[in-house]
Amino acid sequence: MEIQDYINTVKIKLATSCIIIKIAIVEEKILLDRGYFRARLTLVNNDFFELAESFTIIEGHFVTLGYRYQWMDEQKEKLRKRWDNVQHFPNLPNFPHHVHIIEENNVEPSQSRNILELIEFIEKELFLGLI
Repeated sequence: MEIQDYINTVKIKLATSCIIIKIAIVEEKILLDRGYFRARLTLVNNDFFELAESFTIIEGHFVTLGYRYQWMDEQKEKLRKRWDNVQHFPNLPNFPHHVHIIEENNVEPSQSRNILELIEFIEKELFLGLI
């Protein structure tokens, strides 16, 4: 497996997901053994979704190093959820993985997800009507 293989898999997932109606790739980089991918999406409910992930390959497996996934309303004024692993909530279980829900200061523990896993998670949330 190569870094480019993961980027290609992400692009295919975004292009074939039933919840995504518009994709704008902002940046993609490969530097030696690391990759970075950032895109802005419009979801089927017209919500805005921005995703950014840095990753590497360890023993043939893709490993997420850093991520920030932000889901907002269509006008980009109201936060729905933002997942990230910035190390600013050390007392939360599963530190540094957390999610901001509706408001910046409403933070709950989360888990590390790559872009592929996150899109599957969002597909389930939208279909179940949780947002």
